[in-house]
Amino acid sequence: MKAFTYERAKDPVAAARAATRPGAKFLAGGTNLLDLMKIEVETPTHLIDVQDLKLDRIEKTEDGGLRIGALVTNTALSADERVRRDYGVLSRAIAAGASGQLRNKATTAGNLLQRTRCPYFYDTNMACNKRKPGSGCSAIGGYSRQLAVVGTSGQCIATNPSDMNVAMRVLDAVVETVNPQGQTRAIPIADFHRLPGDTPHIETVLQPGELITSVTLPRPLGGTHIYEKVRDRASYAFALISVAAVVQKDGSGRIAVGGVAHKPWRVEAADAELPRGAKAVTARLLAGAKPTEDNGFKVPLVERTIAAVISQARIA
Repeated sequence: MKAFTYERAKDPVAAARAATRPGAKFLAGGTNLLDLMKIEVETPTHLIDVQDLKLDRIEKTEDGGLRIGALVTNTALSADERVRRDYGVLSRAIAAGASGQLRNKATTAGNLLQRTRCPYFYDTNMACNKRKPGSGCSAIGGYSRQLAVVGTSGQCIATNPSDMNVAMRVLDAVVETVNPQGQTRAIPIADFHRLPGDTPHIETVLQPGELITSVTLPRPLGGTHIYEKVRDRASYAFALISVAAVVQKDGSGRIAVGGVAHKPWRVEAADAELPRGAKAVTARLLAGAKPTEDNGFKVPLVERTIAAVISQARIA
C-alpha cells in the first residue's frame, strides 16, 4: 500500500472541498477502497474520512417516500421496517450481497460506487482501460465468464457488481449530492452510472469533489417485490446474473437485471412485455447483446430467471 495523508471531514461541503485536492478519495466503510489500496489498484494520496458527517439516517420524504443517508449501512438499510415492508426488493437485494460482517460496514453511497470485480481490473500485471486508461482490455479475448453481455464497448466489458444498485434501479431511486461550492443536485439512478464507451475509467456522472449525501426512494409501488440472484455458490459470491422485479396483480410491473452490463440494466420498453412472458421481456431487455464464447450462457439464463420471477409473482 502506498503512503497517503488522512483527514476527518466536519461537514459535507468541507468534505467536497477537500476532495478537489489531486489524488483525494472519500473514505466511508472502506470495504472496497481499502482492499483495492492494498493491491495498489487504487492509489489515493489523500483520504477524507466522511464517517462523522451524520448522514446515517433513514427519513420520510414529503411525498411519502424515503430518504436514505449516504452513510446508512447495508445492514441497517435492509433491516429497516419501512424498507422491508414497502421496498422489499431492496431489502432482499442487500441481504443477498457480501457477508454479514461486510454489510455491517458497507454504506449506501459506497455501494453505489463499487468498482468492478473483473479479474483483469484486479490484476495489475494485465492491461485494463478501467484501471489504466489507454492500456487495453485483457478481458476482450480473455476469460470473460462473469463479464458483460450488453452495453459493452471495444474498450471494456466489465460489469457493475452491486446487488443494491439493481434494486435501486428498479425502484427509480434518485441520488442526491453536494459539490465543493455547496450546490446540490438530484441524479436519477438511471443516469448515475455510465456505460464504458471510450472512457471506462469514468464510471459515474459525479464531478470532481462531488459527494453523495443521500438516496431517495419514491412512494411505495406496492405489488410483489422479488430479487433473484444466480451465482456460483450460495453465499459470498457476485451474481452471474440477478433480477430485481416489482410485479402488480395484473401482471404489469418493472424489471432490472444485474451481472450483464457496466451498470444496473433496465430497459423500460421491456417492462411493458412482462404480461407476455420471459421470452418477450428478455428479447427487449438484451436487444443488441454481444456475449462472448465464455458468457453466452447468460442470455438464456436471464430468460429462465425472469420466468422464475414471473412464476413467483403469480403465486405470491
